[in-house]
Amino acid sequence: MSIIRFPAILLVLFAFISFSCQKSDKTETTVIENVKGYTFYDGDLKEFSAIAFENGKVIDVYSDTTFKSNGSTKIIDGDGKVMLPGLIDAHGHVMGLGFQQMNADLTGTQSLDEALSKVEEYAAKYSDINWVQGRGWNHTHWDIGRFPTAEELDKAENERPVWLARVDGHAGWANSKAMELAGITAETKAPKGGKIIRDEDGEPTGVFVDAAMSLVEAEIPEPTDKERKLAFEKALQQMRSHGLTGAHDAGVSVEAWELYKDFADNGKLTTRIYGMISGAGETFDKLSEGGPVNSYADDKLALRSVKLYSDGALGSRGAAMIEPYSDDQDNKGLLFLSEEELTGKILKTASAGYQANVHAIGDRANRVALNSFENVKDSLGEQGLRHRVEHAQIVSPKDIPRFKELNIIASMQPTHATSDMNMAEDRVGAERIKGGYAWQTFWDQGTVVASGSDFPVENVNPFYGLYSAITRQDHQGNPEGGWYPSERLSRAQALKSFTLNAAYAGHQEEVLGSLEPGKWADFILVDRDIFEVPAIEIWETKVLESWVAGEQVYSAEQ
Repeated sequence: MSIIRFPAILLVLFAFISFSCQKSDKTETTVIENVKGYTFYDGDLKEFSAIAFENGKVIDVYSDTTFKSNGSTKIIDGDGKVMLPGLIDAHGHVMGLGFQQMNADLTGTQSLDEALSKVEEYAAKYSDINWVQGRGWNHTHWDIGRFPTAEELDKAENERPVWLARVDGHAGWANSKAMELAGITAETKAPKGGKIIRDEDGEPTGVFVDAAMSLVEAEIPEPTDKERKLAFEKALQQMRSHGLTGAHDAGVSVEAWELYKDFADNGKLTTRIYGMISGAGETFDKLSEGGPVNSYADDKLALRSVKLYSDGALGSRGAAMIEPYSDDQDNKGLLFLSEEELTGKILKTASAGYQANVHAIGDRANRVALNSFENVKDSLGEQGLRHRVEHAQIVSPKDIPRFKELNIIASMQPTHATSDMNMAEDRVGAERIKGGYAWQTFWDQGTVVASGSDFPVENVNPFYGLYSAITRQDHQGNPEGGWYPSERLSRAQALKSFTLNAAYAGHQEEVLGSLEPGKWADFILVDRDIFEVPAIEIWETKVLESWVAGEQVYSAEQ
């Protein structure tokens, strides 16, 4: 995708027209000049040197144009910084991100001993809490070749219950006290869509996969309103400091939605949230009473989609596969819903006007999701709801074209590939991996690819995702040339997937995703040019400022 530059004389003309049509109420126009800016403009990537906005919306962007400050125009010198449209994470867990800041964080631990040390330190620091909770462990990075056990976790804390969610949120690790409180014994049966890891004698070892996690989580007290508010504040701080002016929240509860509205009403919402209602059950029934919320508080909030689950995750072998796992021949993963059941849920929510966003990681889960979407289309016709598959991680090559045929958006997370490349091919083998993390294949066939991170499963920093999409390498540049490099995205494609495509995936491309006239002035200033620096440096990009609706919401200097 080439970068276009408008002739200077046309830009001067545009500037004259824009500034000669100022409103009579003397609303102040702000111009930030002397920047190296990039945005998509009429579908193409465009470079610019100045932006003008008023009332929170873009007037236009310009090149080779000078402006003069007057009573109705404020000029800001951008000091040559790089400006990008505000980044949008198309799949994250906002409250989960906030609570991660408050609980034990095991992200990145490289051994079982390191993880236990972090739990022990956290438990000692917070000696007054009843439950020790945390998240982020990944046993595939520990070189133990198995799941951890309750007995091992007891070494870090044995007097209070401990519950630690795996990095992907699809398995939980309990200590003996937690299992005792939950009444877990050898006779305990896993619910449908779940699995209890057991030893050779049939005794639970302490790890619970997917739906079985509820056996322990049911005993954990609900967070208080004060705790929810603090978690949300921490999540907002994380998002704005990393340049996220928008996020699609994959699983919104009634309590979270009320909290989000309260922040929006009081001018404290610094990242726009596109909400997916959690499931098609009671939460949906409650939150859908008034119908879809297409826009709330000047597009700060929307609630017009639903998050549904088809299977688990690849790392815990909960992803539903058509054939057994290559490294576990007795296991095909966990399919949460039959095709008939998933079709029923989508029919229910789509009939009410809600976009359905289905979590599907394994090739069987993706096929069931596509079949269900096809069934719904046959029943309801083409509604234009822009249904999505969340993750689309391992897809049978013959099912990939169906995304285009059914107009399904592929909502994918680039860092999943670089986090999973140590084990993904072991799980599915050399043939099935050809349909794995297939970003460029989807893009080439015309499928809209919207990128996110799945935070806090992965780091909230979107520049990690941009780097992974462009290189398919870890932060040390391995493997050389990238992991299955034919599926890399170009730099322009990667940026589009985190901006305009993400906005499209939320029905918001007319107001968000690029710095074009009439759209909200959501943009960021960063410390390097991601189109010119060596690719290995992209993940190190630092956000200097974040702006939402023409207001600065973050500065690295403050």
